Amino acid sequence: MSFQPDLLAWYDQHAADLPWRRSQDPYRVWLSEIMLQQTQVETVKPYFERFLEAFPTVEALAAAPLDRVLKLWEGLGYYSRARNLHTAAQMVARDFGGRFPTTVEGLLLLPGVGRYTAGAIASIAYGVRAPVLDGNVLRVFARLTDLKEDVSQTAVKDRLWKLAEDWLPADRPGDYNQALMELGRTVCKPRNPLCTTCPIFLHCAAFNQGTQAQRPVKKARGATPHYDVAAGIIRDSTGKLLIAQRPLDGLLGGLWEFPGGKREGDETLPECLERELQEELAIQVEVGSLFTVVDHAFTHFRITLHAFECRYLSGAPQRIGVRDFAWIQESQLDDYSFGKADREVIKALQERRNMLF
Repeated sequence: MSFQPDLLAWYDQHAADLPWRRSQDPYRVWLSEIMLQQTQVETVKPYFERFLEAFPTVEALAAAPLDRVLKLWEGLGYYSRARNLHTAAQMVARDFGGRFPTTVEGLLLLPGVGRYTAGAIASIAYGVRAPVLDGNVLRVFARLTDLKEDVSQTAVKDRLWKLAEDWLPADRPGDYNQALMELGRTVCKPRNPLCTTCPIFLHCAAFNQGTQAQRPVKKARGATPHYDVAAGIIRDSTGKLLIAQRPLDGLLGGLWEFPGGKREGDETLPECLERELQEELAIQVEVGSLFTVVDHAFTHFRITLHAFECRYLSGAPQRIGVRDFAWIQESQLDDYSFGKADREVIKALQERRNMLF
C-alpha cells in the first residue's frame, strides 16, 4: 500500500489551521489530544485557548485547584478527562521535572493516556514512529481494505493496529498521523464520504467495490436505557441553596449538583428525592412543586431530571454519599462547576430571577 506520499502531499496543502498545530510543544499536543477524545474539533478550539490562557504551562495546571480545572472544562463533557488531566499534570511536574516522557511507554504511565493518545503525542511532539488508531483512522483503514468484519471485535481491531504500524512511513510520522485523522474528519466521513475529492481514492478497495457506505461494519446498538432522576432545589430559612459535590470516582466526578438521585422501583419522584437526600446527606426536606424538567443524553443512557423546589427541615448535612456540600446564594451558582443537566436548571432559575427583577 503506497498511499502515504499522496496523503502527505494532500495534507501539506489542506491541513486545517488549528491552534494546537502552531507548536510541537508536548504540553500543547497532550492538552489538545485529551480534549479531542470523543469531542469535535470546533468544540475544542475555544476550550483549548482558554486552558492555555489560564494554565500556560504544565506546572501551572498542576498547581491549580481541581475545582478551577473542572470549571474551565464545564460543557466539554466526559469529565474524567479533566480529572485525569489534572492528575497527569501533577505527575509530570512532580515526577518528571516538568518534562513529558518522550516515548510511548513513558506516556502510557500518565493517567488518561491510552495507546492512541500516547502514539499521537509521541509522533507529533517528538517525531517518534508510533501508530495511531482513533475512530477516524479506523474508518479510513476499514474502507481502504474494504474490511467486511465487525471493527468492534478485539481481534479485528488488533489487526487494524498492526496495519497502522506497518503503514507508518519512516519520515514525518506525526504529519502522517494527523493527515489520517484529518482525512477521516473532513473527507472520509461516516456518512456520505467525499470520495471524488479524496487524495487516496485510487488505493481504496471499498471505493473500487462501491461499498464505502457499508464500511466500517459495526454491530447494531441495543436500546438506550432511560432513568428518571429527582433533584432538590433546597433552600434554608435565609434563602440559601444547598448544593453537593459528586464523589471523584464516578460519573461527573467532582462536579457540583442539586442533590438527589435515580428513582427506584415504583416510588414516586418526591419519595425518591426524600430517600436520596437522607442516604447521601442525612437531611429531611419538604418536597414542594416541580420547578423544571430536563432531558439529557449521556453516552450509554438517557435521563429525565425532575427538579423540585424544597424547604429544608432538619438534619445537619453530612458527607455520606457526596464529596462535599455548600450553602450558597443563588447568585454564586456560576462560581461552581456543574454538569449540563444541572446547568439547565440554573438557567431556568436565572430566567425566573430576571423576570422577577
